Amino acid sequence: MMNQETVIDIAQQSIYTLIIVASPILLTALTVGLLVSIFQAVTSIQEQTLAFVPKIIAVFLALLIFGPFIITTVQEFIIELFKMIPTLVVPM
Repeated sequence: MMNQETVIDIAQQSIYTLIIVASPILLTALTVGLLVSIFQAVTSIQEQTLAFVPKIIAVFLALLIFGPFIITTVQEFIIELFKMIPTLVVPM
């Protein structure tokens, strides 16, 4: 049966899954952005495209590397949600 505890538990699991799935890509973009910023500060190069191109390439490579992990994690979460459906539906 669906009650407040169940809804909160599902919300917590979904937020945890979201953080686990998004963190490799976000950390990659953050690290590359920081390194490019340090490089720009040291060399006094203020080119706008220098900030975006390495980040785009790094995020693309991170998606290639972490893609299977992301898909597996989301797939496991969705399977667990589908398994919970019979216990949440109240028969009429």
